[in-house]
Amino acid sequence: MTAAALPRVSAIVLAWKSEPWLRRCVHALLASEKADVDVVLVDNGCTDDDVRFLGELDGVTVVSPGRNLGYSGGNNAGAEVATGEYLALINGDAVVEPGTVARLVEELTTRPEVGIACAAVRLAETPELLNSSGNMIHVLGISWVGGLGEPETRTAPTEVAGAMGAGLVLRKEHWDRLGGFFDSYFAYHEDADLSIRTWRLGLKVVNVPDAVVLHRYEFSRNTNKFYLVERNRLIFVSTLWSTRALLLLSPALLGLELAMVALAIKEGWIRDKVRGWQWLWAHRADLRARRKLVRAEQSVSDKQWMRVLTHQLNTPLIQVPPIVLRPLNAVMGLYWRVVRALV
Repeated sequence: MTAAALPRVSAIVLAWKSEPWLRRCVHALLASEKADVDVVLVDNGCTDDDVRFLGELDGVTVVSPGRNLGYSGGNNAGAEVATGEYLALINGDAVVEPGTVARLVEELTTRPEVGIACAAVRLAETPELLNSSGNMIHVLGISWVGGLGEPETRTAPTEVAGAMGAGLVLRKEHWDRLGGFFDSYFAYHEDADLSIRTWRLGLKVVNVPDAVVLHRYEFSRNTNKFYLVERNRLIFVSTLWSTRALLLLSPALLGLELAMVALAIKEGWIRDKVRGWQWLWAHRADLRARRKLVRAEQSVSDKQWMRVLTHQLNTPLIQVPPIVLRPLNAVMGLYWRVVRALV
């Protein structure tokens, strides 16, 4: 295949602080096989000379917003200057295998029902184990990586609720149709938002086991992460779930909120939880406008798209003893069955 016939992919990579894998990440993308890949490198506050060095390479475009736009805003800024027919979102601490980008593009071109194709993300230190086989999304809005620490046993792509933002490809046309990420997320849940909005358009999100990305994964438990994760969960649910679904799920949503308050008090980040509520109240008009926008774009029924959600709570974000978790999941399963019938 000639260079002109190769699929053109713009890979957006964010540079934040000092990332030891950033140069490996960009070089691996530029060395991709069977795809014409250029890199849009967004300087979100790089603290070493990597952006200057990488910006001198052929095929690299640097975007310098002058401040940290977060994952949401940084990718939006990169997408504005992207020229490829396809967009790849790749973490700066992730390295693609030579055929990964082309394999994800192939999934999109051969299966028009697929809106987002995401990589099988492996743990860099133990590459035989998964970091994510696709993200799980709970009926109450919690999202977490699926298959963490498990060996890869799949031989074909699988449908997943959410794409992990560390490694995914979608058509630029699809990105533009959705308007990219919601800037206000800043970080966390924006990939869940993009995925669910894709499902709500009648398109699928798939994870491709033979499209491999190695990820230098570190699970952070800093209080600002919990502030963002909890605040963004409420943004996510309140803007994408229908009024009927919110009413039907309100007892469980209230129960989860009380549980998160108890957890925040126990672990010492209750001020961050309260700060999240304050942000939501201060931006309630923006959230109403956002809800109106995303509800209007939906083209399939809630009953159809909500089938991708799970009632099982097995996230590393919330440590629940098995003696509590098993009956909790059993009760939630029965509850969700009723809600699914009525939504």
